[in-house]
Amino acid sequence: MEEFEYLGTTIRNQNSIWEEIKSSLKAGNASVQNLLSFNLLSKNLKIKIYRTIILSVVLYGCETWSLILRDERRLRVFGNKVLRRIFGPKRDEITGEWRKLHNEELNDLYCSHNSVRVIKSRRMKWAGRVARMGEGRGVYRVLVGKPEG
Repeated sequence: MEEFEYLGTTIRNQNSIWEEIKSSLKAGNASVQNLLSFNLLSKNLKIKIYRTIILSVVLYGCETWSLILRDERRLRVFGNKVLRRIFGPKRDEITGEWRKLHNEELNDLYCSHNSVRVIKSRRMKWAGRVARMGEGRGVYRVLVGKPEG
């Protein structure tokens, strides 16, 4: 098989999931990005929107993703981009100019797990569920490398 659909994710025989990640990021970007620019919402509410809506949309079906470093970097870039939109620019104390927040500053402001850690933990939970399914299930046979048919 060239590709098949599982948990809303298209799995390809090339083991490349970049197209799937790209469509997830696009869906997450489109879901509520305009809300994050809205000044009447508090930063706490924007963070809750990010956690509950945007990350849920972006990480849907991530249990089947096999990430390479480039994909991990793209996911981190997306997360930092959203956080920069939430927290906005910062005024430099020395020059008085506005600038974007650095990644370290974003990590200090938003101290939660990044999306790559979330993906890895979800994959481990999913593997545990599949391992408990038993030998009669097709998903279990695929996990242990004994597909039939």
